[in-house]
Amino acid sequence: MELIPAIDLLDGQVVRLTQGRYDDVTVYSDAPAEMAKAFEDAGAARLHVVDLDGARDGRPGNVPAIEAILGATSLRVQVGGGVRDEAAARRWYDAGAERVVMGTAAVKDPGLVRRLCDARPGGVVVAIDARGGEVAVEGWLEGSGVRAEALAADVSGWGVGAILYTNIDRDGTREGPDVEGTAALQRQVEVTVIASGGIGSLAHLVALREAGVRATVCGRALYSGAFTLDEAFRAAEGS
Repeated sequence: MELIPAIDLLDGQVVRLTQGRYDDVTVYSDAPAEMAKAFEDAGAARLHVVDLDGARDGRPGNVPAIEAILGATSLRVQVGGGVRDEAAARRWYDAGAERVVMGTAAVKDPGLVRRLCDARPGGVVVAIDARGGEVAVEGWLEGSGVRAEALAADVSGWGVGAILYTNIDRDGTREGPDVEGTAALQRQVEVTVIASGGIGSLAHLVALREAGVRATVCGRALYSGAFTLDEAFRAAEGS
């Protein structure tokens, strides 16, 4: 299983929200590029970056911080949050991002996502963020009426690089990821499903790997010192 460290940005700082709530913020660092470089030095090959201001406001935010991360490392970076039109996606591609993460657009403007997939095969990750099985949009602030499994079935044939699945009720809690839900989505589609949300221990990583999950992102547990990145890699690889 691939382990992808995550950096969530709000007002230029590395933070984590609890269950997607902007009024429940923990700040971990005001130097995101330094944190990204530390992840790279520890052996990371890929990085997941979330622009929380962009997710909330619907347009890219934290541009200097993300550009600094892209400039300071050779990591294969996927950027999400507020990527809801072609201009926003191309901005991150031009800055050096390998993939953009799109969630709201996959529900509200699927034609846009499909065009980007055609133009840049594997360059789009579709985020399926679910609360009670329903896909949430607009920075998790609105319901969509779309079921997570239905959206996964649709996007799996678009040429996406991966599906990022987050059970919002688990996100930032460190109480454990949605192992069964993620594994069920992975069994449904051929494209890799990346687990997100709730990881708090090495045992959680082992449970995902043993359930057949192919990749996961991890943030808060790494920031808080629950385990090191090296320990996470070994748990994810089964070594």
